Amino acid sequence: MNPIFRFALAVALAIPLTSRSQDMPLTQVLIEGEDWEVVAEGYGFTDGLCTDAEGNLYFSDVKDGTAVYKVDLEGKVSEFIQDAAGISGLQWGADGKLYACVARGRIVVSFDKDGKMTQLADEVRPNDLVVTHDGNLYFTMTPTSEIRRIDPEGKMTVVSSGDVTKPNGISLSPDQGTLAVSDHGGKFVWAFRIKKDGTLDAAQPYMPMRTPVADPEVAKGDGMATDIHGRWYVTTAMGLQMFDPTGRMGGVIAKPQDANLVSVCFAGPDHAWLYVGCGDKVYRRKTKTKGALFFQAPRATEKPPRD
Repeated sequence: MNPIFRFALAVALAIPLTSRSQDMPLTQVLIEGEDWEVVAEGYGFTDGLCTDAEGNLYFSDVKDGTAVYKVDLEGKVSEFIQDAAGISGLQWGADGKLYACVARGRIVVSFDKDGKMTQLADEVRPNDLVVTHDGNLYFTMTPTSEIRRIDPEGKMTVVSSGDVTKPNGISLSPDQGTLAVSDHGGKFVWAFRIKKDGTLDAAQPYMPMRTPVADPEVAKGDGMATDIHGRWYVTTAMGLQMFDPTGRMGGVIAKPQDANLVSVCFAGPDHAWLYVGCGDKVYRRKTKTKGALFFQAPRATEKPPRD
């Protein structure tokens, strides 16, 4: 059997019947009357949004910032890790470490609970990353069309080369069996099956993103997030695009301001708030869903409530 067809069939069979037999529109996610609200402002270029188990938000200012910033559950903004400039991707691991793509320094690093930095890879071009519960770190290399993996022992390998034109945002399915990567230079979000040994196979252009009329072949897919129902969220030039687990478009959430929408994360109380990095600000809005947390054990996709 063709490996791409086999992968698509496996994904389809893994999705609950209710998800396949009905649409998953934005009305299942957005709350009537709720809109974007500013969480933090005055930065050069907000990026790298991620959360911890409590729902605190972390982000970077990849242009002008010199720290990793934290927004606690009361909305207070503080410097969490100092002397950490040029970070474009952040994720917490199950080991309690904060992992980062330092785009400016061309390294991938981790920070322990005391803020001590350990270098995991150098001479790379990292953009964004995701860390599985079992300690596999996958990161995108946008300029070289690569996806690389750092395994739990620290060995780095190329797990995809040339499949995605400009791999950028990266996320996982709730069961952590599927890796999704947005293409900043094309119009698809690509999906890969994660094999038991941590390698990838069955690459396919799985989610067709909406594109601007002026450039119909380039959606500028960027940051990604996943909720507990298996829906994918992708920042693009058109706004925050949402897809159901089968790859069908559920709708586009308008950007909070006319600026680059680059990063997205579920955080806040009960991880029910959708946060985005958009230009010089971080925004959030309350939703009807919750974010999938990859530092927790893999879980089956939950059935969404009926409207």
